[in-house]
Amino acid sequence: MASDVNAADAADEKIDIIGHVLDSEYLEVPFVNAHHILDGSIVLPQFEPIYGIDLSITRHVVVMWVASALLIALLVSAFRRPSLIPRGLANFFEAIVLFIKDEVVQPVMGDHGKPFMPFFLTIFFFILFLNLIGLIPYSATATGNVSVTAGLALITFTITQVVGVINNGPFGYAKSLVPSGIPVFLLPIMIPIEVLGILVKPFALCIRLFANMIAGHVAILVFLSMIITLKTLLVAPFSVVFAAAIYLFEIFIAFVQAFIFTLLSALFINMAAHPDH
Repeated sequence: MASDVNAADAADEKIDIIGHVLDSEYLEVPFVNAHHILDGSIVLPQFEPIYGIDLSITRHVVVMWVASALLIALLVSAFRRPSLIPRGLANFFEAIVLFIKDEVVQPVMGDHGKPFMPFFLTIFFFILFLNLIGLIPYSATATGNVSVTAGLALITFTITQVVGVINNGPFGYAKSLVPSGIPVFLLPIMIPIEVLGILVKPFALCIRLFANMIAGHVAILVFLSMIITLKTLLVAPFSVVFAAAIYLFEIFIAFVQAFIFTLLSALFINMAAHPDH
């Protein structure tokens, strides 16, 4: 009896919900060989920081590498033999490309958005693949890492500012930060507010994607851990059903969040390029 209690306590100590969601220095593997060489995980290479920058390889870095390689491989395979009537994988990619073009770029930016199509398609497919890979057991959701989403948001922010300066000139773009018709005595208040609004946009992109992707995974793990935490199988049907429902909903969310990030990126870039519209 005492051994069962000790075993249960030991199991409780091994329950680490957040550890399965956050980044780590190892990859989880679904098996342990007879000699326990892997011991359920593969430790990734770690390096000393260079000028304060940590270039160590983590689980989310590996997932981003896998997503990039998989995306490139699928695109090359789909369009290796171009044809007038796309089939199979090529048909899937073409449908998404036309959707982004007709439902995102064209309504928001018009013909001015054509030069930005490669960027929008890259950001959409990259986020989508990261989201979907994160749903695979023993994998990790890189978009649940605020550093990853901050990097993606920073790319959009940089393109936004560069486009604004190129299209309007440095002085024209700076002038667009001052609302027309504002009394002079309000300028010391309005200019900081407008500058803050520019900085809030990438912050919103970052937190929106991060929060939506990490919330679903935490909810799934919470429902499943109830079986162990409460130490009864009576809650198993409830936990499994709700976890499965959230998991299926997460597949939908993976597409939605990639779409929203791309849509907001197009909107922010267009606002910077044409501040008077």
